[in-house]
Formats: sequence, C-alpha cells, structure tokens
Amino acid sequence: MFALTESLQVVLIIAGYLGLLVVLGLVSNRFFKGTSADYFVVSRSVGPFLLLMSIFGTTMTGFAMVGSTGKAYTSGVGVYGLMASWSGLIHSAVFFLVGIRLWAVGKRYGYLTQCEFFRERFQSPALGYWLFPVLVLLVIPYLLVGVISAGKFVQSATAGAFPQWFALPPIPGPDGALRPNPLSGGVPYWLGAGLICLIVLCYVFFGGLRGAVWANTFQTLVFLGAGGVAFWLVAERMGGLTEAGRRVAESAYGAPRLAREGLIGHGQFFSYFLVPLSVGMFPHLFQHWLTARSARSFRLTVVAHPIFIMLLWVPCILIGLWATAQLGPGTNPNAVLGRMVNQLVHSPVLTGLVAAGVLAAIMSSLDSQFMCLGTMFTNDVVVRLAGPERFSDRQKIHLARGFVLGIVGVTYLLSLGLKDTAHVFDLGVWCFSGFAALSPLVFAALYWRRATAAGALAGLAAAAVTWGVLFYRDILAGTNKPPGGDELLVFGLMPVVFIFGAAALTLVVVSLLTRPPAPAVVARFFPEPPQR
Repeated sequence: MFALTESLQVVLIIAGYLGLLVVLGLVSNRFFKGTSADYFVVSRSVGPFLLLMSIFGTTMTGFAMVGSTGKAYTSGVGVYGLMASWSGLIHSAVFFLVGIRLWAVGKRYGYLTQCEFFRERFQSPALGYWLFPVLVLLVIPYLLVGVISAGKFVQSATAGAFPQWFALPPIPGPDGALRPNPLSGGVPYWLGAGLICLIVLCYVFFGGLRGAVWANTFQTLVFLGAGGVAFWLVAERMGGLTEAGRRVAESAYGAPRLAREGLIGHGQFFSYFLVPLSVGMFPHLFQHWLTARSARSFRLTVVAHPIFIMLLWVPCILIGLWATAQLGPGTNPNAVLGRMVNQLVHSPVLTGLVAAGVLAAIMSSLDSQFMCLGTMFTNDVVVRLAGPERFSDRQKIHLARGFVLGIVGVTYLLSLGLKDTAHVFDLGVWCFSGFAALSPLVFAALYWRRATAAGALAGLAAAAVTWGVLFYRDILAGTNKPPGGDELLVFGLMPVVFIFGAAALTLVVVSLLTRPPAPAVVARFFPEPPQR
C-alpha cells in the first residue's frame, strides 16, 4: 500500500485531470456526425470564442511555458522580447492577412489541408506530394517539444511520489560531494511522456477535431488560470516581487540575466521577428482556421491573441528569472518550471492544479498536430493516389488514425534519445524557423498572381535544404552542446534569416523566369471585385 504523501496527492490530481480529458473526448464523440468533414474540420461550425481558445491553445505549447521558463533561466529577461513581443504583433497580423483568406478559399472549394490548396493554386500535383513530407518533418520537432516538455515536467512535479519504485542514484554537487537527486522518486520520463501521448490519442481518436477544439478550450482556460496561480504562489514563497527581484540581482548567476544586453545580441534579437511568421504555415493551425463558422469569427482572435500571449508569457519569464536565484546554475532548462513548482508550491492541491495547467498547455498543441498529420496523410497521399471514391468516410478516419499512431510512435522514440540534449526552447525555434521559411509560399499564393508552380517548388526545395543543413549543424552534430547552450548564429543573426531569404529569393527569381500561370487559374483564386 502507498502512503498518501504530498507528492502522491499531486500524482492523483494530475491523473484526475487526464481522466477528465478522456471523458471530454467520449462526450464529444456523441456529437460526431459520422462524416469525414465533421471529423477533420468540425463541419466548419466553430464560433468566435471556441476559435480563439483553440487557436491560442494550439499555438502555445510546452514551448511557451516549459521552454520560455527554461530559456529565461539561461538567457535572461530579453527572452520576452525575442518571442512574446514579436509573436503578439505578428501572429495577429498573419491571422488577419492569411487566416481569413485561407478560410474563405477553403470554404469555397472544400479544402481540408494545405497541400490541397497549394496543389490547386499552382496546378501542380508534384508540389502537393513534396510539401507533405516537408510539413511532416517540420511537425515532428514540434511534437518533440510537447513530448519532451511533458515527460520532463511530470518527472519534476512528481519527485518523491514513488521512492521505492523510481529511486535515482545520488549526483555530485558543485563541491564534488554526492547529494540526493532532486528527481528521485518521480514518474520517470519514459512513463510520463508515454502516458501523455496515450491520453491525447484517446480523445483525438474518439472526438476528431471537435474533441481537440473542446479540449483546447478547456485546457486554455486551465493553463491561463494555473499560470496565474503558479506565478502568485512562487512570488509569495520568494518573499514577494521586490524580494524575488533583489535575490536575482544579488545572485552571481542571476544578475547578468537582468541586463537588457550581453546575453542576447542586437542582430539575434531583431532577426527573431521572422520566427513568428511560422503560424502562417502551421498545418494544424490551417485546419483550425477552416473550422470557423464565418469570417467574423476571426475578429476576437485577432484582437485578443496578443493579450493572451502577455498573460501567459510574463509569469513564465519571471519564474525563469527567479529560478536563477532559487536553483542556481546547473539545472536542465527543461526541468526548471517543474522544480520551481515542486520546491515552492507546498500545497499538494495547488501543486497538482499548477501541474495540470502546464500539461494543458503542452497537450493543447499535441492533439491538433496529431490530427493535422492524419488528415494530410489521408487526403493528400492515400485518397489522392487511390481516388476520392475508393474509400468510405469511415475508412478515411481509420487511415488517419493509423498514420497518427505511427507518427506518435516515431516521435516518442526520438524523444527518448533527445530528452537530455535538446533544449525545448531551441528545438521549438528550429521548428518555427522551418515553417517561417515556408511563409513566402503562402503569401505568394494569396497575393502574387505571377507566382508559378516552378517557383513554388524551387522555393520549397531551397527552404528544406537550407534548414536541413543548419539544423544538422546545430542540433544533430552539436550533441556535445550543453542543454540551454548558445544558439547557432550566422554572422550574429538567427538562421531563419538565411533560410527565409533563400526560400523567398528562389521563389521570386524562378517565378519570374518561368511561364506565368494560366489565366483561368488566376481568375479562380483572384476573382475580380464586383463592379459598382
């Protein structure tokens, strides 16, 4: 029998929260209409509030809570400007300039995926087939961000719950003496990450995208509330905002991270503005846009999204800064948030609720990413090759579920190998950089009549090759780099500058050198405004 320790109470609260998500998936299944359109895009019936909650939830993954806290711990206060400030402005602009137009085109022609849109916009089956593997390869690092964040956080937040089952050996301290492992007795990474994947799969399988939308709405409310509670409790335990800031300023490790300059260069800071353009090419976000009931459903999202980013990121950045004084150097950045909650939030009920909030942020993106991959595989590969009449709606849903299972398995296995070497924030930035490099493609498709299929294919190839070379150099070949170590910079700039530049330049040059698209194609996607 287990003694009901505080750590075990935290485990039970987390388990109860995960159980609620399973129930939510089962309930959403009762509203399922049995069609593939309902499973994949909720019959395009989502209103303003659910659209805001689902879009915000799916863009704020473990990168926002676990990653930003860890990055603030290693790089300081400037992290807020790197991502939160740029994202608040650029995300809303992309929702307005790209999201509404793609929703309108998707509703008019019945599209379910990005590949369908780009294939018909450029009249190029090859573009659809090549875009699919590129999007999958970019989504996998995004999935890794969520899985690694979940596994690391669960282990940190449940430390001490199972001392007999999951004990860890002591580790050497700064003076060389052995000290207890702070993660000893916690749910091990492999088990925590695996359980999170299974829970998300459960409600996605039962509820489809409706299950993901409902779960995202619930989880967004949970992680916004939990983030505020965690911030208040951690600040109180550290003596208040003023005292926490003083402790950081007096800490040898923390003081340099309060400076605006030094750890983050000017070129690095300003080149980050390209990274949030990634939302224009997220396949899971494209699918959520298609669920909107009308164009007016986007209004609330465009206005409120920057406010929600501030409400989430400010507490996380400050907790990361305070961790420099509370934890000192040497903590794995992926575990910073979990350790701060475990050490300072002494109420097991509140610790469990905060832990549930962090997992909500992580899982609210995993579900949408799983769904989009299954949707793309079914519609852009299997149905495209076999013919639209070859499979029934039920068979299409089974195909999507089977592909999702395979992707989840691959992602989980990769996470086991990268959990101690890949920093969640850096891995997320690489993922976003790849999608940002594809954003010239969507802007050209929506706003440039002269863009050609050859230009789109060449731009896609330039982005994929440039991203692959730089990613290999930084993440795969740089395995000796300590977690949270310096990011790869090229001439003081983020790699996204060169990946984006190569893709945009190649698309423009090749388009100008090749035959313009047929007038019928231009008229289909750029209809003339009605005469007054």
